[in-house]
Amino acid sequence: MRQNFEQCLEWLLEHEGGFSAHKDDPGGVTMKGITANTYQKWLSETLGNDATVDEEAMRNIPDIHVEQIYREGYWEKISGDKLPGGLDWSIFDWAVNSGPGRSAKTLQRLVMVKPDGGIGPKTLTAISEYNTVSLIDDMHSKRQAFYERLKTFETFGRGWTRRNDETRDQAHQLASSGEA
Repeated sequence: MRQNFEQCLEWLLEHEGGFSAHKDDPGGVTMKGITANTYQKWLSETLGNDATVDEEAMRNIPDIHVEQIYREGYWEKISGDKLPGGLDWSIFDWAVNSGPGRSAKTLQRLVMVKPDGGIGPKTLTAISEYNTVSLIDDMHSKRQAFYERLKTFETFGRGWTRRNDETRDQAHQLASSGEA
């Protein structure tokens, strides 16, 4: 839901943390969950800035850039403003962690529409026929199964599992707060 973006972004940034350059992270260098490649692409497409993004640039990403990247590149791509409260957070957090397409296609499979990765009118209509809390729980289960199949689960699995559980619990809060 539109009014949930700020809360979801706050929770997301708690999950993502600050600067990271873990040698086993396939995303490489990140700041607040944003990879250098994502930031470089956003700078080029949005600001026309083709400068190379180095570690210093990553450590100093302005908060307004972080918000715009997450709003435009993830929240809008998963139609966060149109999803029921709680489900918006569930889909958004996984979209950031594993890509908007994966999160959207998983949801589409759950509501039995063609999994094309675009949450549009058909998907939204199908979602309205399901219980939001049940969809949140189903997304949690699918996400956990996805993580457990990854070769980096041994390294990052404990954190991913904690994040997935927290996301589900927070999504339940939003769904039960009357914002659904």
